[in-house]
Amino acid sequence: MPTIEVILTEKIASLGAEADVVKVKRGYARNFLVPSGQALEVTPATLRRINQLKAKRAAREAAELNESEDLARRIGKLKITIALETGETGKAFGSITAKDIADRLQSELGVEIDRHRIELERPIKETGAHEVTIKLHHDVSAKLTLTVKSTSEEKSAEAAPSEEEVPAGGFKAKAKAKHSK
Repeated sequence: MPTIEVILTEKIASLGAEADVVKVKRGYARNFLVPSGQALEVTPATLRRINQLKAKRAAREAAELNESEDLARRIGKLKITIALETGETGKAFGSITAKDIADRLQSELGVEIDRHRIELERPIKETGAHEVTIKLHHDVSAKLTLTVKSTSEEKSAEAAPSEEEVPAGGFKAKAKAKHSK
């Protein structure tokens, strides 16, 4: 198949970024990239326009880097607690995955983070404190402090009433009333 060189005018994930000169198949360039404005054919006039595209690329990359650094600071300050269902022996019934963490960050910060950017060696199945790395940009990563608590601990704390919570006419008073009849 014949190929042609084109200059990209915007970032395309599978090809490159602005001002990159790439080789693509002639039909792809002629039928899609050039008509949609995503690329220009390589000519002496378009080669002179590369400097404008490089400036556009530098501005976009600087803005992405600033946003990533700001988000990394916000994530670094954040402490998230997630409840994990466990049995009586402490064994987890489920796990906390990157998707769970991404959903929680979405609700806490209002920023959508791709779950693939959250670096977990394996899903979290243990209670306690965990440090999770989130790759926000190729130069910026954030550390998130995640605390995992057992739901059985929370339920047992709620189920065992303290002495102050027992009503005056509690169980013992009712039992005595039945036997006296």
